[in-house]
Amino acid sequence: MTLPQGHLDLLKTDVAQRLLGSTELARLAYVAKDGTPRVFPMMFHWNGTEIVFGTFAGAAKIKALRAKPDVAITIDTPSTPPEVLLLRGRAEVTDVDGVVPEYALAHKRYAGEEQGAKNVAEVDRPGLRMARIAVKPAWVGVLDFVTRMSGGLTPEEFANRGQG
Repeated sequence: MTLPQGHLDLLKTDVAQRLLGSTELARLAYVAKDGTPRVFPMMFHWNGTEIVFGTFAGAAKIKALRAKPDVAITIDTPSTPPEVLLLRGRAEVTDVDGVVPEYALAHKRYAGEEQGAKNVAEVDRPGLRMARIAVKPAWVGVLDFVTRMSGGLTPEEFANRGQG
């Protein structure tokens, strides 16, 4: 049986696991202070239960996320056919003195151990303040356009859509 879109067990699929371990940027969608939507591409770290972002203190998105924590996230490939992981949940923002640990882990995954450590060292200065943004998925969608189509349909169901 095909899991419906929204089912948390979709996180266990090959597509989801591949994207959660990838170096594709996640796109975080939230509602800004002025009430309009924003999408911001960010490096991320998946810890097995949460997708975690690190950002610097003072970023406008921090205040917006605290006011309206409901977010949507997508991680997708630029290839054809695309693979897409869609997540929804509530952002929990925590102030951190120094570097957010998951921020450092993300840099090492994206840039490699040595360059990632250099990237983090460049920002790790006395007095550094960051924010940890953690989202535990409450809804999960997966699209791979080969085995799982929009709406969670199989290729056969997708091919027969609209037929009586």
